[in-house]
Amino acid sequence: MKPAPSVKATSTHDELGRVFLFLGTCAIGFWVFFHVLTFVLRYMPEPIGSRAELFSGGAKQTLILTLASGVLGLIAGILAGLGKLSKRSWIRFPTDFYVWIMRGTPLLVQILFMYYAVPALFPWLKLNEFSAACLALALNVGAYNAEVIRAGVQAVPRGQREASESLGLSSAQTMRWVVLPQAIRIVIPPLVNNIVALLKDSSLASTIGLLELSLAGNRISSETFLPVPVLTTVAAIYLSLTTALSIITHLLEKRLAFGRSSES
Repeated sequence: MKPAPSVKATSTHDELGRVFLFLGTCAIGFWVFFHVLTFVLRYMPEPIGSRAELFSGGAKQTLILTLASGVLGLIAGILAGLGKLSKRSWIRFPTDFYVWIMRGTPLLVQILFMYYAVPALFPWLKLNEFSAACLALALNVGAYNAEVIRAGVQAVPRGQREASESLGLSSAQTMRWVVLPQAIRIVIPPLVNNIVALLKDSSLASTIGLLELSLAGNRISSETFLPVPVLTTVAAIYLSLTTALSIITHLLEKRLAFGRSSES
């Protein structure tokens, strides 16, 4: 007779619903943030005020690039982290090779390789500046997330697996419903650090011509020959974005911890 993990599934679905509602609220918050940012920058002295939309647009591109590559990097990290724990060598060895390559080469080289070399090797694959930067950043942060996920899965007590298997759950069901949710909760802090680092690393996308915050600042600085106020503004916007992301992820961590305590 097939067991029905209805309680676990229901609680997991409810938790996911709360998380998506929280993320939707955060999206509205960022929308308000960019409108306030543009309003404040317009009243800044030159050369900032007249170029408020360029600063705001660059910051918006930076955030979109960070979130898109962060989501893809989390998926890649989960798959690679589980692959590193696989007992099948044909899964484990390619995963180890991927993590070794991405962690052992500079991110700048990876972005340039993705934009210039990949289309040359695969002419049917057309990558613009955003897609090339997004894929390179996702693959890079995914390699670091893989080690974090692997450590989180190994930190889950073995008794959790044994209890689930004794209830009739398969290995895949045990990993999906029992081990992986607990592992994600454990590794939230290092994943947060990777996301914040990813936002700052996204400035390297300016090397392939993506008009994000860093490149916007460089262009304004070159036009006005006033690097001090321009770069100070760019640094302040980066600081605001990283602070906002840190606060959001901290609140998300507390929400997940509250859900875990209420279940217990």
